[in-house]
Amino acid sequence: MRLAVCLPQVPFERGGAEIVADDLVAQLRTRGHEAELVTVPFKWYPGERVLTQAFLWRLLDLEEANGRPIDAVIATKFPSYAVRHPRKVVWLLHQFRQAWDLDRTELGQFSESAEDRALRRRVLAFERTALGEARKIFATSGNVAGRLRESTGLEAELMPHPPAPLKYRCDRYDDFILSVNRLDRAKRIDLLLEAAAAEPTLRVVIAGDGPDRERLERLAQERGLNGRAEFTGRVSDARLTELYASCLGVYYAPVDEDFGMVPFEAFLSEKPVLTTTDAGGPLDVVRDRETGLVVRPQASELARACVWLRDHADEARAFGRAGRDVANGVTWDACIDRLLAAVA
Repeated sequence: MRLAVCLPQVPFERGGAEIVADDLVAQLRTRGHEAELVTVPFKWYPGERVLTQAFLWRLLDLEEANGRPIDAVIATKFPSYAVRHPRKVVWLLHQFRQAWDLDRTELGQFSESAEDRALRRRVLAFERTALGEARKIFATSGNVAGRLRESTGLEAELMPHPPAPLKYRCDRYDDFILSVNRLDRAKRIDLLLEAAAAEPTLRVVIAGDGPDRERLERLAQERGLNGRAEFTGRVSDARLTELYASCLGVYYAPVDEDFGMVPFEAFLSEKPVLTTTDAGGPLDVVRDRETGLVVRPQASELARACVWLRDHADEARAFGRAGRDVANGVTWDACIDRLLAAVA
């Protein structure tokens, strides 16, 4: 089959969605399909640009290319699922959350003006139309499926995506907690820094880069964490594998996250995951005292959980091994079989 995988892309930024789309294209090709990644630069601000960006996808003609038909499209996140095609399937990574669950929060985008309220309503109506055209919608987590149901009334089948193809291994359990994430306020890495400040023996390593890095580094300095909080920036795959292989556990507690690959990456490295009761998607697989620890989103609670893992090494190993069994059940073979069945 000839398949177009659709992904909006913020120039010079790369995160989980980009990794998933690239891996999907590669996996389709290894199975003998012609697959291409179709991207359109995405800018969601100022507010009036949101629908303009969606209409760009609406105007694309992906039914054929160079005189040959494109058999199907697989859209991923807003606004790529606005694309028209008679055989459109959506593997939903996330909607435009600023118009839905993040509205009227500090992470929202629309003010209380009549113009912004009307724009938000149009965005939601557009989502209902565009997503409603899909032959089938798959959601990466129960959290994503729940938001879709509440905002549009549409149902999705649960299908988490496999993690990045690293050479996962477990070498040891050192004394540091690892964070792997884009440095963004919604990822809540400041909570981990505050936990380290509350527990003088706690050491953390923060891998990744992003717009919140300067603030986070300043916070670490203000809290006196020099030597106990290491910011690595972006790291190579080999270095990331090494960090996973040697950490005590992995912190992953964004605010009401869609899904996130980090828990599965931790599990494949046989490491437990620390998350919070309000983290959203990670709670599908991070189960308290089974595959990790789930605490209230408070620095003191997180600090105690980190110390508990350090003081209970056997339990930490058991949680990590249980997580590995969960992660091993998510395969590209199963995902691609379901996607292709939906467009057949």
